[in-house]
Amino acid sequence: MRCTLGVDVGTSSTKGVLVTADGTILASATRTHDVSRPRTGWVEMDGRVWWDEFVGIARELLSAVKDAEILAVGVSGMGPCVLLADDDDEPVRPAILYGVDTRAAAQIERMTAELGGSEITRIGGSVLTSQAGGPKIAWVADEEPDAWAGARRLFMPASWLARRLTGAYVLDHQSASQVSPLYDIENERWYEPWWKQYAGTIEEPALAWAGDIAGEVTDAASAITGIAAGTPVITGTIDAWTEAVSVGAHEAGDLMLMYGTTMFMVFTSAVATGEETLRTPSMWTTAGAFAGTRNLAGGLSTSGALTAWLKDLTGTDYPQLLAEAVDSGPGANGILLLPYFAGERTPIQDPDARGVIAGLTLEHTRGDLYRAALEATALGVRHNVETMRAAGADIRRIVAVGGGTQGQLWLQVVSDVTGLVQEVPETTIGASYGAAFLAATAVANPGEEPLITEWNPIAQTIRPDAGLRDLYDTLFDRYVRLYEGSKPVVHELAAAQRGEAV
Repeated sequence: MRCTLGVDVGTSSTKGVLVTADGTILASATRTHDVSRPRTGWVEMDGRVWWDEFVGIARELLSAVKDAEILAVGVSGMGPCVLLADDDDEPVRPAILYGVDTRAAAQIERMTAELGGSEITRIGGSVLTSQAGGPKIAWVADEEPDAWAGARRLFMPASWLARRLTGAYVLDHQSASQVSPLYDIENERWYEPWWKQYAGTIEEPALAWAGDIAGEVTDAASAITGIAAGTPVITGTIDAWTEAVSVGAHEAGDLMLMYGTTMFMVFTSAVATGEETLRTPSMWTTAGAFAGTRNLAGGLSTSGALTAWLKDLTGTDYPQLLAEAVDSGPGANGILLLPYFAGERTPIQDPDARGVIAGLTLEHTRGDLYRAALEATALGVRHNVETMRAAGADIRRIVAVGGGTQGQLWLQVVSDVTGLVQEVPETTIGASYGAAFLAATAVANPGEEPLITEWNPIAQTIRPDAGLRDLYDTLFDRYVRLYEGSKPVVHELAAAQRGEAV
């Protein structure tokens, strides 16, 4: 059976799929894992786990489909992450994860002062925030000199898998553009002056596009994984962008909403048609997954993580909580929740933001709380969408993807709160499917490349309830004002959580 293998390393699990030439999923496998939070604001993971889980998934899938002939391998992973390794490709410390890790605040401040905020935006596309990879590299240099002394290479999950499979040291342009400010977004290359200044001892990865072939599976990797030596492996990219590929939401005017542990949004514009690269200090400007595209992206630090927290806190399963949230109804009986339980990324860019639950009374139920949590993530999405549009994003189509799309209530709440129509594709397994598609495209004969619209057609359309517009307009106004009004006290609490004198 001729097929492609797609594997994605996510925040809470690694997923893999075997997919036929027409997009049919033959088998899937998952390995769950935990991230480490050794201090407030730190989120990291042992990068060696990524390879171990890839190997286990590959062997499980090959065992499940005995006659599988893997034509190509697709890789993907969370990001931007900073995994520094030595000359022998051994990690010198755990990988520092994307914007949920907020440890590099001092480096962000110092680099912005040294380079100038406007110059950083001109070269790299975005102001420096907790999402940027450059300050995290600088943090290791400043705070862990022993680890820094041995660091020679920079990896993210996809590039780490490509390295272990093929020996290639390569990073895709999209991921590289999030190692801000070390990448020149307009010229699509590393920005040498700043790379030398902040990452001088690190060898620059070669740059390629997500669907380009990085190399072929080596004999050594074949013996470990069971994948035939010589099998092509694509370069891959960050999971949110691979998810956009998996549902065809990567054309100019498309916005992808990724429902997962965190919520992510990617809007695509085509610079090849003369559209300007959009920039706003509230969002992230990046290279696209494909040549000739740019993205304006944003993300909530918690979404599925928040609902999981409530599930664990109440000792209740999701079906029961969802049923109770339906009974609660729009507006959650007067509860308003700020979802900033792990700080917040866009559009407020505030690592010291914290969760707030306002309006509680003794009459409120766990169903009200769960409903308020769903509405809070939807309000966060609306805040991002309105910020994108204010920056000039012409959003013409919205596609939902990710595990959270399995819950009809969450989808409907997001459409009701935002006023957006969402298209939901037939397959929402996510980035691993997109990685398999990119792999299939990479090895297809010219003119015979697969079409994602045939692999993964739209299955349903979610439309907002116009009757709820006034309610959610009012709630959104209160949401924004609640953050601004509570920010001084919340920032004091965040400092106290770090053990700082307030």
